[in-house]
Amino acid sequence: MENPFPGVNPYLESPELWHQVHNRLIVAIADDLTPQIAPKYRVSIEERIYTTLDDLLLVGIADVAVTKRDSTSPGVQSTTAQVVQPNPVRVPFPQQVIERFLEVRSTQTNEIIAVLEILSPKNKRSKEGRAAYEKKRHKILGSLTHLVEIDLLRQGKPMSVWGATETDYRILVSRSDRRPNADLYAFNLKDPIPNFPISLRNGEPEPIVELQKLLNEVYARARFDLAIDYSQPVKPALPSETAVWVAEVSRISDR
Repeated sequence: MENPFPGVNPYLESPELWHQVHNRLIVAIADDLTPQIAPKYRVSIEERIYTTLDDLLLVGIADVAVTKRDSTSPGVQSTTAQVVQPNPVRVPFPQQVIERFLEVRSTQTNEIIAVLEILSPKNKRSKEGRAAYEKKRHKILGSLTHLVEIDLLRQGKPMSVWGATETDYRILVSRSDRRPNADLYAFNLKDPIPNFPISLRNGEPEPIVELQKLLNEVYARARFDLAIDYSQPVKPALPSETAVWVAEVSRISDR
């Protein structure tokens, strides 16, 4: 089954699916980009590893529940002793997070020419995850390396850029020789994902990434249609008008 939506499928943002989407899309972009830039450049899949405390699991401090022994039970004498019952709680725990991204490197010098990032939920919501990504982002923006930043997540705080309008999704193309100026491809749920370029060295043709085509191919190969229940509402929740549109698209896809 094909992706029923003209752009981003909002069901793919669910926690159960997004890590699969992220990893498959990273590989798909690398495989698509390599023939366009080889042999002068190559694409490598790299990893960023950090430890985070899951900010959704907070320490619960509840009132102590106190019960008395049943003095009517046989063989049990009346007593004022009290039994304290524990309350179930959850605590933060450290997790090792691995986030994959792409680097375009020169085959002659191994110099990093461009970095391509697909944002994860932790980049936009987790304190440690956002700090780890922003640290790297600032380093790239202060270097001679181009940056492409793909945000296909509605939930969470967008990465900072000046002059951006509020939209569901964004793709930032920041060429090192034009900073602080950059190109922002801003689009919404009902829009197809725009194509975008990958900058190389000055004067060289820029290969184009057709992200919509790649996402649709990933959706079909992974058979995400078998993992999605289109009868359920999208999470995170949508505005009412958009939710009606999503429900209609989902019904058409089930026919």
